[in-house]
Amino acid sequence: MHVRSTCKTWMIGSILLAGLLTGPQSAVAQNSTQPAQVPDLTHDADPVPTPDGASPAAPAQKQEPQDNAISKENGKYVLHTDAFEVRLNASVFDGSGKAVDTLGASSFHVYEDGVPQQIVGFKHEDVPVSIGILIDSSGSMYDKRAAVDTASLNLVRLSNSQDEAFLVDFSSEAYIDQDFTNSIPKLQQGLSFIRSSGGTALYDAVIASADYLSKNAHRPKQVLLIVTDGDDNASSATLEQAIRRVQELDGPAIYCIGLLFGDDTSRSEAKHSREVLSELAAQTGGVAYFPKALKDVDEIAQEVAADVRTQYTIEYRSTKPISQGGYRQIHVEAKEKGFHALTVRTRAGYFPKVAKPQ
Repeated sequence: MHVRSTCKTWMIGSILLAGLLTGPQSAVAQNSTQPAQVPDLTHDADPVPTPDGASPAAPAQKQEPQDNAISKENGKYVLHTDAFEVRLNASVFDGSGKAVDTLGASSFHVYEDGVPQQIVGFKHEDVPVSIGILIDSSGSMYDKRAAVDTASLNLVRLSNSQDEAFLVDFSSEAYIDQDFTNSIPKLQQGLSFIRSSGGTALYDAVIASADYLSKNAHRPKQVLLIVTDGDDNASSATLEQAIRRVQELDGPAIYCIGLLFGDDTSRSEAKHSREVLSELAAQTGGVAYFPKALKDVDEIAQEVAADVRTQYTIEYRSTKPISQGGYRQIHVEAKEKGFHALTVRTRAGYFPKVAKPQ
């Protein structure tokens, strides 16, 4: 992912990512093909699964103790277990689709691969969030930009004052237009750098942005908002690889706004785009919206801000050891007297971060 400045870029796997040196310095991207030496910024060697199905490299992390290992710490022997905690952000709705925000921990039941899990942490408060705003800057977005810019800024205005947001635009490649900030003027400046042209490399942009969040976000709760009007036609990665990478990073909930109307979008393209955006959202605990007109985009952005701020945070200790790899499927139920047919929206599952031997 490039930065809209004079900094250089380097290749990671099949996706271009950029080191963040300073904020954007001009409205025109300076594209250099020479590798950059970026201080104090690490990156993965391979951001997506390899064709043979091997798992990608995970972000650097602290080595975990072995199962039931005993070590001496501060003069005492300590027994370490292989248990680890999983954090979920969840939204609850009644049978009519109205949000329910009055439940307690006892109302929730969590299952991992069909096995009941013990809830060890529960919060229902306005938790600060790190947000990545991804705006499609392909040529077909030109006439939609003004409405999208307004909605993006209003999303931040309506968010927690302690939230932080960074701005990315993507066409055939992805650019960081503004690093993490809660400053509306800085985000406005970043939006002014975006130029609509080229194709749509959505999957690459999702992977790059999720990686960037994992390495640089200051808030544990993380969200990506994607605004696009077309099908991916330029990515090196696939939809499956993008979803897997987000799940492996214990990554962000993805909210999507698909502007799939107008003469420039065919029926078949709109159908496929709807399926793609819906899958990205469903697998990560977000929501996909498909407005019928540009005038609806701002209202949707406000709905996203409200949803993020009113979620429940649930933590449970997995009954499976962290050393046992593989995808874990999550299912959460909510039951409470006085409510009928409650449904819970959260991420569909995750891959545990298994520390590799050093």
